[in-house]
Amino acid sequence: MSDKDPTRHHAEDTAFIQALAELLNRNELTELKVEREYGEDDRLTVELSKHGRQVMVQSAPVYAPQAPQAPAAAPAAPGAAAPTPASDPANHPGAVPSPMVGTAYLSPEPGAAPFVTVGQQVAEGDTLMIVEAMKTMNHIPAPRAGTVRRVLVEDGTPVEFGTTLMIVE
Repeated sequence: MSDKDPTRHHAEDTAFIQALAELLNRNELTELKVEREYGEDDRLTVELSKHGRQVMVQSAPVYAPQAPQAPAAAPAAPGAAAPTPASDPANHPGAVPSPMVGTAYLSPEPGAAPFVTVGQQVAEGDTLMIVEAMKTMNHIPAPRAGTVRRVLVEDGTPVEFGTTLMIVE
């Protein structure tokens, strides 16, 4: 099969979809849609929804450049205020994004204490966590001095480039 064959299997897709389903359940989300670009003519679109227990996975070639789409907002619970862009952790001024695709680890080894905890003061450059990519452990440094306000990933969670890992204010 060629690199442009839209039916070729991406071995990591199964693990990726399972991780998305766990993310959906763990964060009590009702819907989740993710598009993963593998190359100019190859992408994977995954839509998960708890409405009717429907799961849709689509892999399709891309033949023309598409304009970026705004992420779909999850439907608000009755009586709840609609989410605002400011409530998106990625828009927070203290957001620490993942610089790469990989697996996030909160501690240096299994069973060890995490590098940081919520409420902890950190100095610029302190290790916040590790993102493992291609068997390389990449230390993620604090971009600024401050207090860890939120940890947005769990230990062993797959992350994409740009995923918000933590909030440091």
